[in-house]
Amino acid sequence: MTENKAIRYEKGKLEELPVIFDLFTQAIREMLSSKIYQWDEIYPAMDVLTTDLQNGELYVGKIEGAIAVVFVVNQEYDEEYNNGKWNDTGGGFRIVHRLCVHPAYQHQGLARRTMEYIEQTLHKQEITSIRLDAFSENPFALRLYNSLDYKKVGLAKWRKGVFYLMEKMIR
Repeated sequence: MTENKAIRYEKGKLEELPVIFDLFTQAIREMLSSKIYQWDEIYPAMDVLTTDLQNGELYVGKIEGAIAVVFVVNQEYDEEYNNGKWNDTGGGFRIVHRLCVHPAYQHQGLARRTMEYIEQTLHKQEITSIRLDAFSENPFALRLYNSLDYKKVGLAKWRKGVFYLMEKMIR
């Protein structure tokens, strides 16, 4: 159980790419076994994760030295994000992408702890809101974001289906 274990968050390193990619591969396998078809061998691909690392936007959460969770924070978005009726129109937002928990650490509150960490960190940086998209057929993600008071502000349609555009004001 991870509830009481310390998590150390830090920027991911390029030399950690094989471990990070393996984490996604295992998580995708777990998602498929739960009939959640959000990610696959096409996305997120190795080149996407490499770019995230090179841009200094990919973070890892480590428990006892092992990478347990990965996420990206930036301001980059696909044109589908223009479908959102965003409340924060001033540009002081950040977007969370590719939040992924290693299967060995799933269902133990780690995604929640990580999102709370992201919110607290961005609040200290005077960021006004957080945006993200959540796969409409991923009940775990939807339950998490709803419980953290993220609000649906629109829909995005990508190759894998419908995603909810969500936002939370943190200032």
